[in-house]
Amino acid sequence: MAEFLQLVVSGIATGAIYAVAALGFTLMWQAAGVINFAQGEFVMLPAFGMLMCIGVGMPLWLAFLVTCVAAALVLGYAFKRGIADPLIHHGVIPLVIATLGVSIAAKSFVRSGYSAMAQQFPSPFPEGVFHVAGVTVSFADAGTLVIAGAIVLSLQAFLNRTVTGRAMQAVAQNTESARVLGIDVSRMVLYVFVINALLACVAALLITPIYLAKFDMGETIGTKAFFAAIIGGFNQTRGALLGGVLIGVMENVVGYYLSPAYKEGVALVLFLLVILFRPEGILGRREERKV
Repeated sequence: MAEFLQLVVSGIATGAIYAVAALGFTLMWQAAGVINFAQGEFVMLPAFGMLMCIGVGMPLWLAFLVTCVAAALVLGYAFKRGIADPLIHHGVIPLVIATLGVSIAAKSFVRSGYSAMAQQFPSPFPEGVFHVAGVTVSFADAGTLVIAGAIVLSLQAFLNRTVTGRAMQAVAQNTESARVLGIDVSRMVLYVFVINALLACVAALLITPIYLAKFDMGETIGTKAFFAAIIGGFNQTRGALLGGVLIGVMENVVGYYLSPAYKEGVALVLFLLVILFRPEGILGRREERKV
């Protein structure tokens, strides 16, 4: 039983990191009507940005803040103005194709411009463990859970209980009606992209010490984040957390009790089961969104 609980705790922490990345998918869809298939690369780029800042002598916390500002400008503002604005009026498909192109370009840029080798990344949490009811918990796992949980709850409250959050959802539901009602559509979409860029920075800070900084790390992270968003419910921020935790826990359990070779297939199996039996996701809603 102790081994099982240990696997669950570790899996929840890993799943919480997937959930932070998955929040980008759900937020972009809820508030901007966009599916960003470059989300994994949006996590990878800040990881290398922080490494570059650390390389010139910055402490990790300062490197994180500088990278957040850069990400907000490049992955938020520039991405909106250069890609979303020209294509958003043409529907979802052109934007999906464009984000796939961004994904490929980002990987090629980092591989050729920085390094194709995996890079070590410092952890933001102190080393060491503590014990709770016979289960050993690392400070890294505990810190990850606290940060991920706070982000999910804060975003949900922001979207559902603030005027700006409701306006962002109104823009996604019906852009023209939102504009008639006096909502600044361009500003709302900009907010979404900036928040998504900041979420990617947080995900990079949490997950890169585990995965290492690699030019192709976004492939795995992006895929699992997308599956997590679908499993939990693409129209629910809480669904991203549930989907990520389910994937993280099941990966640990399957890898330990069956075989590590099956671990990477867990997210796909869960995704297929949800699509077959509950297409809207575990916490998803069938009805249209109301703002």
